This record gives sequence, C-alpha cells and structure tokens, in this order.
Amino acid sequence: MNSVASSVVPLESNFLVPNSTFWVELIAFAIIVFVLAKWVIPPINKAMGARQEAIRKQFTDLEQAQAEAHKAEEEFRAQIAEARHEAAKIREEAREQGAAIIAEMREQAQAEAARIVEHAHNQIEADRQQAVTSLRGEVGRLATSLAGRIVGESLEDPARQSRVVERFLDELETAGDKTSTTAGAN
Repeated sequence: MNSVASSVVPLESNFLVPNSTFWVELIAFAIIVFVLAKWVIPPINKAMGARQEAIRKQFTDLEQAQAEAHKAEEEFRAQIAEARHEAAKIREEAREQGAAIIAEMREQAQAEAARIVEHAHNQIEADRQQAVTSLRGEVGRLATSLAGRIVGESLEDPARQSRVVERFLDELETAGDKTSTTAGAN
C-alpha cells in the first residue's frame, strides 16, 4: 500500500487546483487594484497629464521665444545694416560738403588775393604818381635853380618856371623812350 499511497498525490498539493489562499490573495489583489484604479491612479494620471501639458506649454513658449529671438535678431541686423548705410551716406555727404567748402574757400581766397593784388597795383600806381609828381616838383626846383645859375637870371616867374620844367621833363622822357627802344631792339 505503500506504493499506491505514494503514487496518489494528495489534492492539497496539486498546483493546478486552486486552494483557499489563492482566492483570498486574488480578492486582496482585486481590492488593491480597485483602490489603486479608483483613488491613486487618477490623481497620478491627472498630475502626469498636467505635467505633460506644462512641458508642452514650455516647449511652445520656448519655440515662440526662439522665433521672437530670431525675429529680434533679424531686426537688429537690419537696423545695423541700415545704420551702416546711413553712416556711409552721412560720410559721403560730409565729403561732398567738405569739398564744396574747400572749393568755396579757394574761390574766396582767390577773390581776396585778386582784390589784394588789385589794391596793391592801385596803391603802387598811386605811389608812383605821387613820386612822379614829387619828383617833377623837386627836379623842377633843381632845374630852375640850376638854370638860373647858368643863365644868370632869376626864373622866379611860376608860369615861366613851369614851362621850362615841363619842356625839360618831356625831353628827358623822350630820351628815355629812345634809349629803352634801342636797348629792346638789341
């Protein structure tokens, strides 16, 4: 009997047949799953959904901020390019104005130089005329004095004195012109 008894497996130890603890464990597991599904998982899912939404919003905000940053960078580059263009334009205008001012100053300087030269010519001519007049008077006095000594009579008559001086100076000028003409021909 031993052999038969050993070949028959008791019902309790058969793993295919559930025993009473299995049912208790199954009910406890179902209760835990129900409690988790009813009160624990929904707040976790809600928190995870909120967190995912917050992350999506952050990504959206980040993309928007990047787009705004790119836009601001492009505007900044456009402003820099415009400022450079404006600076080049201002430099060119300044060069043109400088050239115009220099040309105007040259014209003014040339006009002033011409005016000074003209004034100098006029002054020289006036000084020459004054010197000629003074020299004529001085030469006339010397000539009348000399002529009076040579002739032996006084030439105090102003009209006579003036005629003698004029004739003498005319003869000197004529002689001077002949000398300069012959000198220029040689």
